[in-house]
Amino acid sequence: MSTNTLHEYRTGWKRGLIETKISLTSPGDLMGFIMPTGIAIVVLLFMQRAEFEGAPVSLGSMNMPSLIGMNVVFGGITAMVGALAMDRTNGTLLRAKSMPGGMTGYLVGHLVSTALFICVTVVVLLAVGLPLFDGLEFGTPDRWLMFVAVLLMGLIAALPIGAVIGALLDNPRNMGLIMLPIMGLIAISGIFYPITALPGWLQGVGQVFPIYWMGLGMRHALLPDAMAAVEIGGEWRTVTMFAVLALWAVASMALAPRLLRRMSRRESGSAVAARRADMQRDW
Repeated sequence: MSTNTLHEYRTGWKRGLIETKISLTSPGDLMGFIMPTGIAIVVLLFMQRAEFEGAPVSLGSMNMPSLIGMNVVFGGITAMVGALAMDRTNGTLLRAKSMPGGMTGYLVGHLVSTALFICVTVVVLLAVGLPLFDGLEFGTPDRWLMFVAVLLMGLIAALPIGAVIGALLDNPRNMGLIMLPIMGLIAISGIFYPITALPGWLQGVGQVFPIYWMGLGMRHALLPDAMAAVEIGGEWRTVTMFAVLALWAVASMALAPRLLRRMSRRESGSAVAARRADMQRDW
């Protein structure tokens, strides 16, 4: 790795820390992360006493790890997409080309800031969920290591995916085009109910995408080993889980910088002005 590249990454890291501090004082940014976390907690509370036939833990206990996994992937993708779409509209992306670190520092900054916020929401979910639900196992080093490994791999996979989609999305108004497919994937990814209850072809579709595997990894980290019986094949499939997440991470990390560089080359003052005028007409 060249000295210039290292400088760009260091600049991006510093940029990410600064963005995080700014976001902590911005009500809009805070609500963007607090609302999904609050919704997840409410869902968990409603499921606290629900039971799944034959399972040694409640449906709420089954779903808490899945919701954490969903929060990592969903939050990571949508936060990155939204940030890039807005930066194209307000001119931040155009200015980033001439700032220290260039586009690499810009991308790393957003990755760092988003990852830090997601880690905070994960800690909040754990702090609320662990005392509420019986049957969760998080008291041994192997559980901690598995949890941290899955969390890191999920972040490495999800955030660049968001950057790829954000580089292809040229207008914040089109966020709905992203949200609807993601919500559909959540519905078939075994987050709220074991994926084995779905038809075989839907199970296959769900296993293509990282949401299912993040949920599976979190369930492995937090649930008793007996709960593997309700998973596909009756096992956690740890190696496959890490392999699929790693494939998504490698592919998205390879694509994201290229797409962002291509996107930045097309940015101009007139393009930013046109987007602003388009949004003002909508209002």
